[in-house]
Amino acid sequence: MKDPYQVLGVPRTASADDIRLAFRKLAKKHHPDLNPGDKAAEAKFKEIAQANELLSDAEKRRRFDAGEIDASGQEMPPRGFYRDQAGGMGGAKYRRSGGQEEFVDMGGVFSEMFGQRRGFDYSGGGGEGFEGFDMSGLPVTYTLTVPFLVAARGGKQRVNLPNGKTLDIDIPEGATDGQTLRLKGQGMPGSKGRPAGDAYVEIRVQPHAFFEARDNDIHIELPVTLSEAVLGGKVRVPTVGGPVMLNVPAGSNSGASLRLKGRGLLDRKSGQHGDQYVKLKVVLPDTPDDKLKEFLQSWEAGRAYDPRKAMEQFT
Repeated sequence: MKDPYQVLGVPRTASADDIRLAFRKLAKKHHPDLNPGDKAAEAKFKEIAQANELLSDAEKRRRFDAGEIDASGQEMPPRGFYRDQAGGMGGAKYRRSGGQEEFVDMGGVFSEMFGQRRGFDYSGGGGEGFEGFDMSGLPVTYTLTVPFLVAARGGKQRVNLPNGKTLDIDIPEGATDGQTLRLKGQGMPGSKGRPAGDAYVEIRVQPHAFFEARDNDIHIELPVTLSEAVLGGKVRVPTVGGPVMLNVPAGSNSGASLRLKGRGLLDRKSGQHGDQYVKLKVVLPDTPDDKLKEFLQSWEAGRAYDPRKAMEQFT
């Protein structure tokens, strides 16, 4: 995994605001919704989303900086925790891989933890066998990154478990970052026919290019043309539930905020949806035409007001 600071293009001393702004800038450039069919942009977005997920979490960032977790958020093994050479009980072998210790013979773990301490031999090499140890399956935990709109709308998300099994997990509408789902019987298998443990899946919601969730409300910055701002009219606005038409009042300015009631995220406790707040941003064409320039040059009222006058009291 690449260093998350390098992925976002920020120094290690960057503030939380610096990280947020860097991510939003990159997300707008590489988001799959804005680059349909571009696999490179999709891969880049996943990379910057994972970097942002780690660095925007103060505790994860601290642990990464301290070398306790790697760039993917996985625990780093303590130095010297595993032995450099063979010598484990029951012939368990250890080796190093990529600069980190890696446990090769997992059977040795169970043999050492359960079998040989109680007269069993997990590996089947002469003892009663691990199957003689009567125990239910152990629980396992996973972290699953879910696209923003899947979490908002609900839907299925396919995951590949370490044992090679593929599951389609039902993501409930309004799923939130950090929410944990329980998958009954999808953990480690039990012995002697005892039931398997459960799997616990922690959801990590992938940020979106322009939707921003604040509690159950959605905030979005909407570009509008000069004509739409001055004259008003209906414009098409994306929401998590699909596009809707919004009435822009005549004479609207950049920064004006309009509300779409009930167009936010589902609050699973109350069963109600939040609202969507639309912040207008007046955007001029890249190359204004000659008529617009002529009009502004002759527009006397345009020179009669000073939009920066209120700032003078602070200087």
